[in-house]
Amino acid sequence: MQEELSDMIIEDVIFRIVFDSRGNETVECEVYAGDVVGRAIAPSGASTGTHEAVVVDPYKIDEIEEKISKALIGYSVFDQVAIDEKLREIDGTENFSNIGGNFAIATSLAVAKAGAELLGMPLYEYLGGIFAKELPYPLGNVIGGGKHAEGSTNIQEFLVIPVGADNFFTAQRTNAMVHKTLKKLFKKKGIFACKGDEGAWACQITDNDAFEILSEAIGIVKDETGVDVRIGIDVAATELWNGEYYVYKDRKLTTEEQISYIAELVDRYNLLYVEDPLHEEDFEGFAELTKEVGNRCMICGDDLFVTNINRIQKGIELKSANTVLIKPNQIGTLTDTFKAVKIAKDNGWYVVVSHRSGETEDNTIAHLSVAFNAKLIKTGVVGGERTAKLNELIRIEEDGLNMTKLPFC
Repeated sequence: MQEELSDMIIEDVIFRIVFDSRGNETVECEVYAGDVVGRAIAPSGASTGTHEAVVVDPYKIDEIEEKISKALIGYSVFDQVAIDEKLREIDGTENFSNIGGNFAIATSLAVAKAGAELLGMPLYEYLGGIFAKELPYPLGNVIGGGKHAEGSTNIQEFLVIPVGADNFFTAQRTNAMVHKTLKKLFKKKGIFACKGDEGAWACQITDNDAFEILSEAIGIVKDETGVDVRIGIDVAATELWNGEYYVYKDRKLTTEEQISYIAELVDRYNLLYVEDPLHEEDFEGFAELTKEVGNRCMICGDDLFVTNINRIQKGIELKSANTVLIKPNQIGTLTDTFKAVKIAKDNGWYVVVSHRSGETEDNTIAHLSVAFNAKLIKTGVVGGERTAKLNELIRIEEDGLNMTKLPFC
């Protein structure tokens, strides 16, 4: 019995500097307990919310490793809440400005993975228990602009949701077919296209052209497969906001005009999902748009909420959205991520688990999307750092899980 207990104890915590999909340095954490190792890598974002956990220079690794390792050795890997509280304690700030949200989330996730490994169960089951029985639909980025692809569209992401797919493999295959079909259409129309940060096509076209070409690609794929596909967008409106107007390449819009414009897009293109349609402090504008179209479209806050329970609570009180984007590295610990998910779901909101634009081969969020009963997982379509998550969900599907039921479909 004593030997079994000792297997649960954290014996060492180490970090190393590795690289993300942009070639930028990030941190990987390994947590050692008994005969197992839990390993996780912190991703990074390009369009980041002001209220996110701070990313600390990976080259402070020696100093931070000493602090974290010294604090956590001797804890049971199953004591996730206490460990996450300890991470906050040794940091001493609200936003992890000392040890960094990147070091904190890599540690927190590595602890959970070590716990799952010790029990010999998949991470989604370890975290979600008997309720983790559904798979999310992949929310695939197929045309990119904004911060992810300078010189392209104003809207940062044009997304596809294969709502007619009855299993995850078919869902991802459908998204990949749309991505490939777009390449053919761009070539046919004489439009030069290259890939942006997340593998989406970036080209010098207008937002309207992007909608029309994407709709054409979806139609072609539907004719070939019979699978219905809906469109979503990530406006990343904070990047357009200058403090007074939303500045597009061809016009400037007031807040009211922006709300009207997005509502018009929802109806014109039957959008299922709209993320960050207004800037990151405009809870009231979000509420106005949600009141107008939230009965037929998922209105999702990313920069508005940054996986922060206090900001989500404010959004709930003001009815600012009906969906929350969950990015664990925005808040810094798995425990705080769980709290954000719980308050959203307790109030009838939908959950979407998301990657970052600077990603790695780490597939943890695939498991989190199942554990959290997310409706969607936003993790691109192509690129090894994206398919690492998608392929893991194909493996998880083999455990007998079914697809979730999407709203507004």
